[in-house]
Amino acid sequence: MSTIGVSIAVPDPWGAQLQDYRVQLGDSSARQIPSHITLIPPCEVADGEIDTVVAHLERTASATAAFSVHLRGTGTFRPVSPVVFVNVVAGISECEVLADGLRQGPIEDAPRFPYHPHVTIAHELDEPLLDRAFSDLADFDCVFEVTEFHLYEHDAAEGWRPTHTVLLQ
Repeated sequence: MSTIGVSIAVPDPWGAQLQDYRVQLGDSSARQIPSHITLIPPCEVADGEIDTVVAHLERTASATAAFSVHLRGTGTFRPVSPVVFVNVVAGISECEVLADGLRQGPIEDAPRFPYHPHVTIAHELDEPLLDRAFSDLADFDCVFEVTEFHLYEHDAAEGWRPTHTVLLQ
């Protein structure tokens, strides 16, 4: 079995900036997690099914036009979950439609929580660090064009590695 996820990468310089921030905040897992907007959270797929999954991703992408994402300010899932994130303030519906289309077929997924596109900047840290992240990046603001997304596979040593790039229409 392989552990996979499907995400939109936050491009540099913002992706590196957000990842570096997570590392500086003390999130030890952040070095292995590129900054991203999750479309499909981590799930297990049989090794022989990766090609089927990639074909499904490509079919879904072929019916999806490129779109803009605007990230601005911070939000949190506390007290339900110890997460602070950068808000997606434009491109929300496009992310929702894409995620819904991807959650069919070979990676049919019943999410634990309702889908809410965001970019995690602090996860499972002490409350003062979560408060700090919420405050420190309250003025974060960037806009980028989404023309692709990635299938990531988890490697115990390297973390999350993009193994397939899927282009939008």
